[in-house]
Amino acid sequence: MKNVFVPGLTDLQRGEIGTIDLADGVRLFGLLDYEALVKAEEFDFEELLDRARAELGAFDGSVDAIIAHWDFPTSVIVPILAAEWGLPSPSLDSVIRSEHKLWSRVLQRESVPECVPEFCAFDPFDPDALDKIELAFPFWVKPVKSHSSQLGFEVHDPAEFAAATAAIRAEIGRIADPFDQALARVDVPEQIRVAGGRTCLAEQIVTGTQAAPEGSMANGRYHVHGVFDMRKDETGHSFAHLDYPARTVPESVQQRMIEVSERYLRHVGYDNGCFNSEFMWDEDTGKLWLIEVNTRISQSHSDLFAKVDGSSNHAVAIDIALGCEPEMPHRKGDFAVAAQCMVPHYRDGVVTRVPGEEQIAALRQRFPGTVVRIEVQPGERLSELPNQDPYRYKLATLYIGAADHDELERRYQDCLEALPFEFEEVD
Repeated sequence: MKNVFVPGLTDLQRGEIGTIDLADGVRLFGLLDYEALVKAEEFDFEELLDRARAELGAFDGSVDAIIAHWDFPTSVIVPILAAEWGLPSPSLDSVIRSEHKLWSRVLQRESVPECVPEFCAFDPFDPDALDKIELAFPFWVKPVKSHSSQLGFEVHDPAEFAAATAAIRAEIGRIADPFDQALARVDVPEQIRVAGGRTCLAEQIVTGTQAAPEGSMANGRYHVHGVFDMRKDETGHSFAHLDYPARTVPESVQQRMIEVSERYLRHVGYDNGCFNSEFMWDEDTGKLWLIEVNTRISQSHSDLFAKVDGSSNHAVAIDIALGCEPEMPHRKGDFAVAAQCMVPHYRDGVVTRVPGEEQIAALRQRFPGTVVRIEVQPGERLSELPNQDPYRYKLATLYIGAADHDELERRYQDCLEALPFEFEEVD
């Protein structure tokens, strides 16, 4: 009997894992809970680690695999636990090197310099921080560690920089303080320390067509099992679609993305884990930019893999965590193409109505295989919701399959019309 533990395991994840053929005798268990690991406004890294140890220690059976599917703190807790239990996992150092945006950029500059935007570290609590940044406006500012796209801002002048750093100073401690607890476990180079977990990054703005390879490194063997399009909305700031398989960048460019990802991962010593990387390709110049590398599967990709390939990417994560050769079917699913799509809203307001179960059921009957995840509830004010990016509010997430990309787009528009949301606008 093999017992696999997934921190913060949700019902949605259980459903996605249900699309794969688990070997006989493999059982799935949660570890800690979603509220503590993902939704908590504040948390103590060492306390969460001790709670996880206690749960595993009290388990009546063997602990055979532990898998990270969430961002920090889960992404860092898992390699620590896996090392303590003697299980396959990436090393803590290799994970933190990619989690820390400044450290990752420095290592990218060493290994794939042709793909790295200009960047500069700064202390957001330094009143003279702007004077020490050598980039010309406009540029991005963001903490070296945050949740999703939170506290990331495009700034065009000193006033916007001041407003952005004020917002960062007010919120950065939520992730920075526990991240400092994790950083204390590794040897951080002097040039990376700056202001510890409260360090920020100013970064050159790059443009182009965005795509994302996903794959694995297992016992030194590198493999990519899919490439995704990452399509932005009309504002150009936030993602509207994740489309699979990718078609907006040529195959030759996808291969460059795959090769760059491998060079970086080998440079940081990453092994026995999954990854997804994000790139921007400028068609006019041919320039390829590396945005970031995440040391886990993307859960946003899971349902899309199942729709197109016949199995979610959880299959690869479980194989590697159990020390097995990873396997993934190819184009065995019910659809030729699939997409994760956002239902966005761009103004603050109080939610007064969301789609009901009957409307969602009717939509699923109309478009079989469609998954609808409502992200808001009546009575909630959008600006007070956790884990929203600075440029739009996410009302729902759709997972749609189709026979081709034109049909996929039509289905998305039909879904938007069939899912009514209403708001009381606020100033």
